[in-house]
Parts: sequence; structure tokens; C-alpha cells
Amino acid sequence: MTAVRTTPTTPPPRLPVRDKAAAGDRGWGGVSPMLTRLAAEEATGVLVRERGSLHLVAGHVVHAESPSAPGLDLLLTARGTLRTEAWQAAADATDDRHATTRLLLDRGLLSSGALELCHLGALYDAAYFVLAPSSTPGRFRYGVTHPVGGVRPVPVATLERETLRRRDLLHRVWPDAATDGAPLVRAEPVAPPPVTARQAAVLAQVDGVRTATDIARALGRRAFPTLLDVRRLVSAGLVSPRPPAPAAAPSSGTTGPDGTRPHASPPHVTDPDITLLKRLRDALEAL
Repeated sequence: MTAVRTTPTTPPPRLPVRDKAAAGDRGWGGVSPMLTRLAAEEATGVLVRERGSLHLVAGHVVHAESPSAPGLDLLLTARGTLRTEAWQAAADATDDRHATTRLLLDRGLLSSGALELCHLGALYDAAYFVLAPSSTPGRFRYGVTHPVGGVRPVPVATLERETLRRRDLLHRVWPDAATDGAPLVRAEPVAPPPVTARQAAVLAQVDGVRTATDIARALGRRAFPTLLDVRRLVSAGLVSPRPPAPAAAPSSGTTGPDGTRPHASPPHVTDPDITLLKRLRDALEAL
């Protein structure tokens, strides 16, 4: 380390500051260095990560899949864009479920515009989960192609910018990501705030078992807008993650390794006032 001497007439040197504009132009914010490298080398194949996969053709993302996001078939059929019977008939006539869309286009049962919109919605939704922080390294299989690859390729820089935008938006609404994957329960506030029609539909699906992505599938909606609705409901005090079940107290005949009986832990008490104060604290810290 180099020491810098300063005098009253010589101000200390400024600390280095990250150039946000330059980072935005690069389109990379540390989402996935491996994906950025694959885009630079214009690779074709599939990137498999902990929560799903991304299919690339010449360095562009052409398809994304994640168990946490509704698939293209559900998005097409749930909102009336395509009859379920038509999708099923086309799926039965092909040996690859992804080739179903091409058959529907050829038969005139699905417009290219509707397919493109639903495909991009499903791609961005699934990619948000695929690019989430992971505890396991990703792996890339070169040469693996995807039948739906010609709909609308998405540049990696665009996908990463959108992923970061979504993370920031969710954090600003409610900073605790535990609401995204936990079973949800309804709260009973004294004066519940008004909700939109979309939020009311989500609230009606909260039963203590379903997660946000379960609700998205039940309603036939994209995953990310549902995550956003859930966090807004949590911020309003109408919904909260289901608390974990208390650990079972040891029986009177149970003994520890040293032959002694462990003391039973005191029961966990949830005070609704404390829970509300914690929510207010988290919301203020996120401002």
C-alpha cells in the first residue's frame, strides 16, 4: 500500500468510483460472467444452472426454462390466446413438444405475433430465475440447439440489464426475497388498504400452501408480475411468508449423548405488532 501525504493546501485524492454509465453500456452487472463470455465467443449450446437453463445460438439467448416459471404452453392457453384442445392436438401430432408451436403456426391456429409475445414473456421470466445467485457452478454443453430458437433471439446484454432491473424493482417494493419462494399466508389487518383487481386475484389464491410461482401457474400469469404483486401485498401488510413449523420438543424419555435430558426450548411466540414493526423497518431501510 502506498501512503499519500496531504497538506492543508493539497486535498486528498478522490476514491475510485464505478462508472455506472459505462457499466450500463456494457450491459454486464456481474449477473453471470460465464454467460457474458459465451456471448463474446458467439457460442451455441445450452447453459445449465441451478434453477434452469438458457439456450444460446451464436451468442444470443433464444429460449429459457425454469421450474419456477410457467412455460410457453400455459401462457398461450390460460389467457385465451389458444384453445387448450388445439395445443394438445398439435402436441400429440409431434414427437417434440417444442415443435408444437411450428405446427400451430403452419395450421393458422396461432399468429406469429402472439407466439413472439408469449415466447419473450416466458423467456424473460425463466431467465430471471436461471440467473439468480447460485450455490453451484453452471455448465455449458456446446452444440445443443433448441427448436424454438428462431422466434426472437435476445442479446445477452439486454437480458442481463432486464434481470438487474427486475431485481432492483422487487427490492424497492419489498427488500426481503423470502416472499418469492415461501408458502404464503394471509394477514388480517385492522384497516386493510385497497388493492387492484390483479392483486385481489393473487390474494384470493393465498392459502398457506401456494408460493408466488404456484399462484402464477394457477392464474395462468407470468411469474415476475406475480412476484411483484406478492411483494406489494406483503408491503401492504396483507400477506406474509408462512412461519416455519416449531421444532418438536424432545420427549421426556429422550436423553442426550452424555445421558442427560436436554432442556425443552421455549415456544416461539409471534407478536403481530413486532412483525409489523419489522416490515416497516425493512421498508424504510430499502428507501
